[in-house]
Amino acid sequence: MRRFKLYYFSSKSLSFVEARWFKTKAIVLSMICGMVMLVVGFETNQVFDDVLGLGLQKNQALAAENTVLRDQLRGLGGRLQGLQNRLAALSDQGNELRLLVDLPKIDEDTRSAGFGGTDERIDLGIPSGINRALNDLRLSISKAEKEVQLQQVSYTEAVSKYDGNKQMYPCLPAIKPMEGFYTMSSFGMRYHPVYHQWMPHEGLDISNDVGTPVYATGDGVIEAAGRTQAGLGTMIAIDHGYGYTTVYGHLDRVLVGTGERVKRGAMIARSGRTGIVTGPHLHYEVRFEGVLQNPVDYFFDGVDYPKTKTQLASRQ
Repeated sequence: MRRFKLYYFSSKSLSFVEARWFKTKAIVLSMICGMVMLVVGFETNQVFDDVLGLGLQKNQALAAENTVLRDQLRGLGGRLQGLQNRLAALSDQGNELRLLVDLPKIDEDTRSAGFGGTDERIDLGIPSGINRALNDLRLSISKAEKEVQLQQVSYTEAVSKYDGNKQMYPCLPAIKPMEGFYTMSSFGMRYHPVYHQWMPHEGLDISNDVGTPVYATGDGVIEAAGRTQAGLGTMIAIDHGYGYTTVYGHLDRVLVGTGERVKRGAMIARSGRTGIVTGPHLHYEVRFEGVLQNPVDYFFDGVDYPKTKTQLASRQ
């Protein structure tokens, strides 16, 4: 097989001379030319906004957008963390409000149960770093939304309870019904001064002269008023609602009628010594849902008795 050779005319020797390393030089020259053409082509593509569709600018733009997106996600995550801290503080204040209106606190177990199912992560088919950041942000938002819903329900309950309390508190039997002396041990089992045996005493005895004003201990409706056949003699029973009733016995004179509405502190009778008694006094009972209570436990306020003198005078 013949080897291809290239000759050129030499002016020095005035003869044809073989060109040595022609192929190698041609290959090197071709590579150089090719690289130059590639560089020129890439630069031209960049100048004409990726006219060849190589996507180099798009890749750079996507990389820049990813960087900006990561920064934005970090910023939003920080702001959301601050919001969650404020929600936690709001939850503590909400529990204080619930205690003030006599509602149980929302404990951590209850809150955690409300947040159940918020840890599910989704593969969004994007770079792992951004996918993780978006999932963290999504789960944080979901938790914050449930926290807000929980606080809305809690606040609604507290407001409803507060409104109910405003109507209930005036009805509670919360004052001493009459001026006078009483002993802390007179409620419960005691030695009966008339029957001379140990018997349960269902109320509290307050001793004072016949004719001493007797006052309603809470708002309510007169359930019964007048003479009875029982040992309490002349008595009054008031239905305060919300499960509370009070009884006032051994009265000398009743100043209210059955079905009449009365307010706390209103004078309803004068004390006496009717029924089975050994001396003038008021027998006072408190019942909650039918169960006898120690009346002393309900003496939360005192009565400004002088202010009731005008009521007394108007009823005489």
